[in-house]
Amino acid sequence: MSRFHVEIPLRWADLDAYRHVNHARTVTLLEEARVELVFHRAADDGAGDWSDGLLVASLQVDYKVQIPYQGQSVRVSMWTDQVRAASFLIHYELRTGPAESDPVAATARTQMVPYDLGAGRPRRLTDAERLFLARWADGPGPEETEPSAPGDRATGGSAAEPGTDSAAGSVDRSMGARRAAAALRPHGPE
Repeated sequence: MSRFHVEIPLRWADLDAYRHVNHARTVTLLEEARVELVFHRAADDGAGDWSDGLLVASLQVDYKVQIPYQGQSVRVSMWTDQVRAASFLIHYELRTGPAESDPVAATARTQMVPYDLGAGRPRRLTDAERLFLARWADGPGPEETEPSAPGDRATGGSAAEPGTDSAAGSVDRSMGARRAAAALRPHGPE
């Protein structure tokens, strides 16, 4: 098991009047990192890219230290857990710079819900998506790797074959998933 690592360049526009990365822009940096994992890496690995719909049902961010702008990239490490029939969590660790030794600036997690845009409702994860998420499950593993050479978008350690997920066939009955599904239903006159 392993973490997925990506470096995101900071931009001048990420700063606020206090000359550090604005808290809302931190969420944008997390989004850019998530796109690398669930769109680019998933597609590269043959798991699809969730381009037909993947929604953030909830977001929690804990800010630890400020991120000063020094023309650097920031390192975001991600891992997954709580993979259910129709949702999963992505955890994030955002550092103030590109090195593993740089201080952690923020930790976060998002509950993600695959969504069928055509049908207008959440959908179940596919087997390929489950296998992809299992590769990045449960935080750091013994084979965690460093970011690849400049120019590479992201890296991730190689992982042993994913094991069977005991919740693989279970129905997601979490309150968050129900709220997310309810929020996605069209409202208004019928």
